[in-house]
Amino acid sequence: MLDLAGTSSLVTGGASGLGEATVRTLAARGASVVVVDLQDDKGEAVARSVGGGYVRADVTDAEQVAAAVSAAEEHGPLRTLVAAAGIGWAARTVGRDGSFASAHDLAAFSRVISVNLVGTFNCIRLAATAMGRTEPVDADGARGAIVTLASIAAYDGQIGQAAYSASKGGIVGLTVPVARDLAAIGVRLNCVAPGLFDTPIYGEGEAAEAFKDKLKRDVLFPSRLGYADELASMVVELLTNSYANAEVVRVDAGARLQPK
Repeated sequence: MLDLAGTSSLVTGGASGLGEATVRTLAARGASVVVVDLQDDKGEAVARSVGGGYVRADVTDAEQVAAAVSAAEEHGPLRTLVAAAGIGWAARTVGRDGSFASAHDLAAFSRVISVNLVGTFNCIRLAATAMGRTEPVDADGARGAIVTLASIAAYDGQIGQAAYSASKGGIVGLTVPVARDLAAIGVRLNCVAPGLFDTPIYGEGEAAEAFKDKLKRDVLFPSRLGYADELASMVVELLTNSYANAEVVRVDAGARLQPK
């Protein structure tokens, strides 16, 4: 098992939701966690509460991510990365009036791919580079581990999710080839595909609660939205289990999304 005590960890999108839950779980296991996000107030508060650090960075920016990795190295040898940063977008591929202008916005499609897929790869390549400079922690030559966050939308994308599903499908597709690349430096890579989790992304109030209640129809058992710490538990298991590599794990209570 990879011992997190005395190591540093980098979590992108760690200021809220699933990323925040992962930050807290890693810190509880002894890691010094650096939160990477664009939500300064929330990110700083989360980092402060776990005795870690916060770095404002756009995951698509090579220099900003490299600076975040360097900041994490100051907290101890960088052993783990969780790439949880991502954005969503909902739009149908063609518009109702049949005009070219009403077709899916191409810039929006590109932006989702850039943040979710290119940004994830940017973080992997730079964090893994830093991990490769550390001393191995065991006889196998292990130096670290990475977990990416995809989504069950990679498999069951709903109407309007072309951009989001494509980006998450790309993260799934990265898993095996990048794990093969990183084997040379003793770094493992796994991917978690979350289902429907109760996070701040859905907002608050009666309308939000009604929407979340509707989402539960696709969940097999237990018939509810997931709790963030249930996802974080799987992420940390994949980081620390020395024999987990090149795998995509759905954490979704058996959910299979309907078209809409």
